[in-house]
Amino acid sequence: MKLGSIQTAWMMLHRYRTVMVRPGRDRLRGDVEVDETILGGFEPGMRGRGSARKLLIAGAVEQNPGRFGRVRLGIIPNASTVSLAGFLDANVEPGSHVVTDGWSAYPAATRGRYEHTPLTVSGSGRQAHEVLPGVHRVFSLVKRWPMGVTQGSVTPEHMQAYLDEWVFRFNRRNAKSRGLLFHTLLQQAVEGQPVTYRSMRKTGRGRPGPVPVQGVRHNPPSLDVGHPDLPWRQDKPAQIPANQGT
Repeated sequence: MKLGSIQTAWMMLHRYRTVMVRPGRDRLRGDVEVDETILGGFEPGMRGRGSARKLLIAGAVEQNPGRFGRVRLGIIPNASTVSLAGFLDANVEPGSHVVTDGWSAYPAATRGRYEHTPLTVSGSGRQAHEVLPGVHRVFSLVKRWPMGVTQGSVTPEHMQAYLDEWVFRFNRRNAKSRGLLFHTLLQQAVEGQPVTYRSMRKTGRGRPGPVPVQGVRHNPPSLDVGHPDLPWRQDKPAQIPANQGT
Protein backbone atom coordinates (compact mmCIF):
# COMPACT_ATOMS: atom_id res chain seq x y z
CA MET A 1 0.00 0.00 0.00
CA LYS A 2 1.25 3.49 -0.90
CA LEU A 3 0.44 6.68 0.98
CA GLY A 4 -0.29 9.84 -0.97
CA SER A 5 1.34 12.37 1.35
CA ILE A 6 3.37 12.85 4.51
CA GLN A 7 0.22 14.23 6.17
CA THR A 8 -1.54 10.90 5.63
CA ALA A 9 1.32 8.90 7.13
CA TRP A 10 1.69 11.32 10.06
CA MET A 11 -2.02 11.20 10.83
CA MET A 12 -2.17 7.40 10.69
CA LEU A 13 0.71 7.09 13.14
CA HIS A 14 -0.84 9.63 15.51
CA ARG A 15 -4.12 7.76 15.47
CA TYR A 16 -2.27 4.68 16.66
CA ARG A 17 -0.42 6.70 19.29
CA THR A 18 -3.71 7.94 20.77
CA VAL A 19 -4.69 4.35 21.66
CA MET A 20 -1.32 3.13 22.91
CA VAL A 21 -2.33 4.22 26.42
CA ARG A 22 -5.11 1.82 27.32
CA PRO A 23 -7.82 3.36 29.56
CA GLY A 24 -7.69 1.87 33.02
CA ARG A 25 -4.30 0.24 32.52
CA ASP A 26 -2.55 -1.19 35.58
CA ARG A 27 -0.31 1.19 37.45
CA LEU A 28 3.27 0.39 38.41
CA ARG A 29 3.75 -1.39 41.71
CA GLY A 30 6.41 -2.76 44.02
CA ASP A 31 9.70 -0.88 44.13
CA VAL A 32 9.50 2.06 41.70
CA GLU A 33 12.23 4.59 40.86
CA VAL A 34 10.91 8.09 40.11
CA ASP A 35 12.77 11.14 38.83
CA GLU A 36 12.49 14.03 36.36
CA THR A 37 14.66 15.18 33.47
CA ILE A 38 14.87 18.04 31.00
CA LEU A 39 14.19 17.35 27.34
CA GLY A 40 15.60 20.32 25.46
CA GLY A 41 17.94 22.90 26.91
CA PHE A 42 18.65 25.17 29.84
CA GLU A 43 18.35 28.89 30.37
CA PRO A 44 21.78 30.59 30.38
CA GLY A 45 22.94 31.37 33.89
CA MET A 46 20.37 29.11 35.57
CA ARG A 47 20.82 25.67 37.05
CA GLY A 48 18.68 22.93 38.50
CA ARG A 49 14.98 22.18 38.13
CA GLY A 50 14.09 25.82 37.50
CA SER A 51 16.23 26.05 34.37
CA ALA A 52 13.93 24.25 31.94
CA ARG A 53 13.61 25.99 28.61
CA LYS A 54 11.60 23.26 26.91
CA LEU A 55 10.00 20.22 28.53
CA LEU A 56 10.17 18.67 31.97
CA ILE A 57 9.50 14.92 31.91
CA ALA A 58 8.74 12.72 34.90
CA GLY A 59 9.61 9.05 34.71
CA ALA A 60 8.87 5.97 36.77
CA VAL A 61 10.47 2.53 36.40
CA GLU A 62 9.69 -0.70 38.24
CA GLN A 63 12.71 -2.32 39.89
CA ASN A 64 12.73 -6.03 39.17
CA PRO A 65 15.61 -8.29 40.26
CA GLY A 66 18.22 -8.31 37.50
CA ARG A 67 16.22 -6.23 35.01
CA PHE A 68 13.94 -3.23 34.61
CA GLY A 69 10.20 -3.65 34.69
CA ARG A 70 7.49 -1.47 33.20
CA VAL A 71 7.92 2.25 32.54
CA ARG A 72 5.73 5.34 32.64
CA LEU A 73 6.63 8.78 31.22
CA GLY A 74 4.73 12.04 31.40
CA ILE A 75 5.24 15.74 30.73
CA ILE A 76 4.74 17.84 33.87
CA PRO A 77 4.52 21.65 34.07
CA ASN A 78 7.03 21.89 36.92
CA ALA A 79 8.65 19.88 39.70
CA SER A 80 6.27 21.06 42.41
CA THR A 81 4.58 18.82 44.96
CA VAL A 82 1.25 19.10 43.13
CA SER A 83 2.72 18.13 39.73
CA LEU A 84 4.70 15.19 41.07
CA ALA A 85 1.77 13.96 43.16
CA GLY A 86 -0.43 14.04 40.07
CA PHE A 87 2.10 12.02 38.08
CA LEU A 88 2.43 9.46 40.87
CA ASP A 89 -1.33 9.09 41.32
CA ALA A 90 -1.79 8.45 37.60
CA ASN A 91 1.06 5.99 37.19
CA VAL A 92 2.03 4.29 40.49
CA GLU A 93 -0.22 2.07 42.58
CA PRO A 94 -0.82 3.45 46.12
CA GLY A 95 1.10 1.51 48.72
CA SER A 96 4.09 0.97 46.44
CA HIS A 97 7.65 1.73 47.51
CA VAL A 98 8.79 4.89 45.71
CA VAL A 99 12.54 5.56 45.48
CA THR A 100 13.59 9.12 44.55
CA ASP A 101 16.47 11.52 44.93
CA GLY A 102 16.53 14.14 47.68
CA TRP A 103 14.32 16.73 45.96
CA SER A 104 12.25 18.50 48.63
CA ALA A 105 8.90 18.08 46.84
CA TYR A 106 8.86 14.27 47.01
CA PRO A 107 8.12 13.78 50.74
CA ALA A 108 4.88 15.76 50.51
CA ALA A 109 4.02 14.24 47.11
CA THR A 110 4.23 10.70 48.50
CA ARG A 111 3.02 11.23 52.07
CA GLY A 112 0.09 9.07 53.12
CA ARG A 113 -0.03 7.08 49.85
CA TYR A 114 3.39 5.57 49.24
CA GLU A 115 6.35 4.24 51.16
CA HIS A 116 9.10 6.71 50.27
CA THR A 117 12.88 6.29 50.30
CA PRO A 118 14.85 9.42 49.34
CA LEU A 119 18.43 8.88 48.21
CA THR A 120 20.50 12.05 48.37
CA VAL A 121 22.83 12.13 45.39
CA SER A 122 25.18 14.80 46.71
CA GLY A 123 25.53 13.10 50.09
CA SER A 124 26.12 9.63 48.66
CA GLY A 125 29.28 10.51 46.74
CA ARG A 126 27.85 8.84 43.64
CA GLN A 127 26.44 10.10 40.36
CA ALA A 128 22.68 10.35 39.82
CA HIS A 129 22.68 7.46 37.34
CA GLU A 130 24.35 5.28 39.96
CA VAL A 131 21.83 6.14 42.68
CA LEU A 132 18.79 5.69 40.40
CA PRO A 133 20.08 3.48 37.56
CA GLY A 134 16.74 2.36 36.15
CA VAL A 135 15.04 5.69 35.54
CA HIS A 136 18.25 7.32 34.31
CA ARG A 137 18.82 4.51 31.81
CA VAL A 138 15.32 5.10 30.52
CA PHE A 139 15.89 8.86 30.26
CA SER A 140 19.06 8.24 28.28
CA LEU A 141 17.24 6.02 25.80
CA VAL A 142 14.30 8.41 25.48
CA LYS A 143 16.53 11.37 24.65
CA ARG A 144 18.28 9.46 21.88
CA TRP A 145 15.09 8.09 20.34
CA PRO A 146 13.62 11.30 18.80
CA MET A 147 17.00 12.21 17.30
CA GLY A 148 17.22 8.87 15.51
CA VAL A 149 13.64 8.10 14.48
CA THR A 150 12.25 11.59 13.83
CA GLN A 151 15.53 13.49 13.36
CA GLY A 152 14.59 15.80 16.23
CA SER A 153 11.49 17.15 14.47
CA VAL A 154 9.06 16.44 17.32
CA THR A 155 7.15 19.53 18.46
CA PRO A 156 6.51 20.06 22.18
CA GLU A 157 2.74 19.95 21.60
CA HIS A 158 2.93 16.35 20.39
CA MET A 159 5.77 15.13 22.60
CA GLN A 160 3.49 13.26 25.01
CA ALA A 161 2.16 11.16 22.11
CA TYR A 162 5.71 10.18 21.15
CA LEU A 163 6.49 9.33 24.78
CA ASP A 164 3.41 7.10 24.86
CA GLU A 165 4.67 5.29 21.77
CA TRP A 166 8.11 4.82 23.32
CA VAL A 167 6.56 3.40 26.52
CA PHE A 168 4.33 1.07 24.48
CA ARG A 169 7.36 -0.30 22.64
CA PHE A 170 9.64 -0.52 25.70
CA ASN A 171 7.13 -2.31 27.90
CA ARG A 172 6.67 -4.95 25.21
CA ARG A 173 10.32 -5.30 24.25
CA ASN A 174 10.42 -8.94 25.36
CA ALA A 175 7.18 -9.98 23.67
CA LYS A 176 7.58 -13.17 21.65
CA SER A 177 4.72 -12.51 19.21
CA ARG A 178 5.03 -9.23 17.30
CA GLY A 179 1.97 -10.10 15.26
CA LEU A 180 -0.16 -10.39 18.40
CA LEU A 181 1.04 -6.96 19.55
CA PHE A 182 -0.04 -5.43 16.26
CA HIS A 183 -3.38 -7.22 16.52
CA THR A 184 -3.85 -5.79 20.02
CA LEU A 185 -3.01 -2.29 18.81
CA LEU A 186 -5.52 -2.58 15.97
CA GLN A 187 -8.17 -3.78 18.41
CA GLN A 188 -7.52 -0.78 20.67
CA ALA A 189 -7.67 1.50 17.62
CA VAL A 190 -11.10 0.13 16.68
CA GLU A 191 -12.38 0.61 20.22
CA GLY A 192 -10.83 4.09 20.59
CA GLN A 193 -12.39 7.45 19.88
CA PRO A 194 -12.06 8.82 16.31
CA VAL A 195 -9.35 11.42 15.76
CA THR A 196 -9.35 13.85 12.85
CA TYR A 197 -6.49 15.58 11.11
CA ARG A 198 -8.05 18.95 11.95
CA SER A 199 -8.10 18.16 15.67
CA MET A 200 -4.48 17.00 15.60
CA ARG A 201 -3.41 20.24 13.91
CA LYS A 202 -5.22 22.25 16.57
CA THR A 203 -3.33 20.30 19.22
CA GLY A 204 -0.08 21.37 17.57
CA ARG A 205 1.06 24.76 16.39
CA GLY A 206 -1.87 25.41 14.11
CA ARG A 207 0.13 25.41 10.91
CA PRO A 208 -2.04 25.59 7.77
CA GLY A 209 -2.94 22.26 6.23
CA PRO A 210 -1.87 21.14 2.77
CA VAL A 211 -3.80 22.49 -0.21
CA PRO A 212 -5.18 19.60 -2.30
CA VAL A 213 -3.80 19.41 -5.81
CA GLN A 214 -6.45 19.81 -8.50
CA GLY A 215 -6.13 17.74 -11.65
CA VAL A 216 -2.92 16.07 -12.79
CA ARG A 217 0.18 16.57 -10.66
CA HIS A 218 3.23 17.99 -12.43
CA ASN A 219 6.82 18.31 -11.35
CA PRO A 220 7.82 21.77 -10.13
CA PRO A 221 10.14 23.77 -12.45
CA SER A 222 13.14 22.89 -10.33
CA LEU A 223 12.62 19.18 -11.10
CA ASP A 224 11.44 19.50 -14.70
CA VAL A 225 14.84 18.94 -16.30
CA GLY A 226 13.69 16.76 -19.17
CA HIS A 227 16.28 14.15 -20.17
CA PRO A 228 19.63 15.37 -18.88
CA ASP A 229 22.76 14.50 -20.81
CA LEU A 230 24.96 11.85 -19.31
CA PRO A 231 28.39 12.64 -20.78
CA TRP A 232 29.99 9.57 -19.28
CA ARG A 233 27.65 7.45 -21.43
CA GLN A 234 28.11 9.28 -24.76
CA ASP A 235 31.27 7.60 -25.95
CA LYS A 236 31.30 3.99 -26.94
CA PRO A 237 33.16 1.64 -24.62
CA ALA A 238 36.80 1.33 -25.53
CA GLN A 239 37.69 -1.88 -27.32
CA ILE A 240 40.07 -4.11 -25.41
CA PRO A 241 42.90 -5.48 -27.57
CA ALA A 242 42.69 -9.21 -28.09
CA ASN A 243 46.04 -9.82 -26.41
CA GLN A 244 44.91 -7.93 -23.24
CA GLY A 245 41.55 -9.58 -22.82
CA THR A 246 42.80 -12.14 -20.32
